[in-house]
Amino acid sequence: MDINKFYKNTYNISDEVLKITENAEKEVEKYADNARKVCEYNSVKVLNAFNKHKICEAHFYPTTGYGYDDNGRDTLDMVYADVFGAEDALVRHNIVNGTQAISLCFYGILRPGDTVVAATGRPYDTLEEVIGLRGENGNGSLKDFGINYKEVALKNDKIDIDALVKSIDKTCKMVAFQRSKGYAWRNSLSVDEIGEAITAVKSVNKDIVCFVDNCYGEFVEEKEPCDVGADLAAGSLIKNPGGGICRSGGYIVGTKRCIELVSYRMTCPGIGRECGASLGENRFMYQGLFLAPHIVYQSIKSAMLVSAVFDKLGFDVMPKISDRRTDIIQAVKLGNGEKLVKFCQGIQKGAPIDSFVVPEAWDMPGYESQVVMAAGAFTRGSSIEISADGPMREPYIAFYQGGLTYETAKAAIMSAAENVINCK
Repeated sequence: MDINKFYKNTYNISDEVLKITENAEKEVEKYADNARKVCEYNSVKVLNAFNKHKICEAHFYPTTGYGYDDNGRDTLDMVYADVFGAEDALVRHNIVNGTQAISLCFYGILRPGDTVVAATGRPYDTLEEVIGLRGENGNGSLKDFGINYKEVALKNDKIDIDALVKSIDKTCKMVAFQRSKGYAWRNSLSVDEIGEAITAVKSVNKDIVCFVDNCYGEFVEEKEPCDVGADLAAGSLIKNPGGGICRSGGYIVGTKRCIELVSYRMTCPGIGRECGASLGENRFMYQGLFLAPHIVYQSIKSAMLVSAVFDKLGFDVMPKISDRRTDIIQAVKLGNGEKLVKFCQGIQKGAPIDSFVVPEAWDMPGYESQVVMAAGAFTRGSSIEISADGPMREPYIAFYQGGLTYETAKAAIMSAAENVINCK
């Protein structure tokens, strides 16, 4: 079969885009081998955790009501702790997103009069109202509870360790790190970079809780934040660790004491992790974790193709295809709002679900600017499947992530490229 003819007939891909993509794929194959090796390492790491805890059909049985003695739920916590290099973990289908998982860590650890220091500059948009940087007073933000906030800007897109150390005073209870770039035009941070900063923080006060927002970074490297000294790390199950299988949920990993405190915020003091029926979601969470390293590899290859294709089209991309990758996000600086919208519409057209939908910018809850988002996924909002989004503000950057299979992501990426070059 002539696959290029098929692309022309089904997705109206031009000879120009087909040729650019063909050349871009040669570069992808050149640079993807390291990601493949990381995938193999992490896949075996997950397999070993499953074997160690003797995972079987019984772990998939649902519980209802209070959920006491849910063996599948409790064992999944232990599997996550092993995989992520932590002492303990909480993995729950009813953590609604990564922002809630992060918020549970803040509210579980911090008390009135404490200070949290953001070591990686301004956090992701959805955390601004949690902290109290915007939004109405009295909504229950950290600020409402008398929790202080400091922010240390990045220096040349790196953690400014000297400034971070100087920002720490006797009220500092937590230092928070964001692993991904969020909506910023920079490379994301590596686990080793975060580990170096954690070591510096602990040298000032070993009792400061070092927390890492791990969203989009899981299984991209061989190490995870707890491997380099983080006391807590959290993320979403409809991103990397859910493997495109989980239908909802989030996870938190860390030290036993930190997880205990967070569990009291998740439910209530005295109950903590003991309650919470799994309602049949365990199977999806186990299977998603098992598939996650491979799906992350597919996503990284897809992101590399975006980088190579749009670089050849003359756009600034971050990271470049030859750069080290520390999360699954690929940024493309498109320069104007129309091209950003057209990019997302192209990705949507090549998605398996809702391909007929035409994304437009809108006022998404929790975001300061209007956002345009492509998300044609089996699970709504699952950014590990295939998605692209961006805030409608200068310099109009598209943030691409995900792709359950490289082959189908390729069709969406070509569709996005076709849309952008035809946008006058």
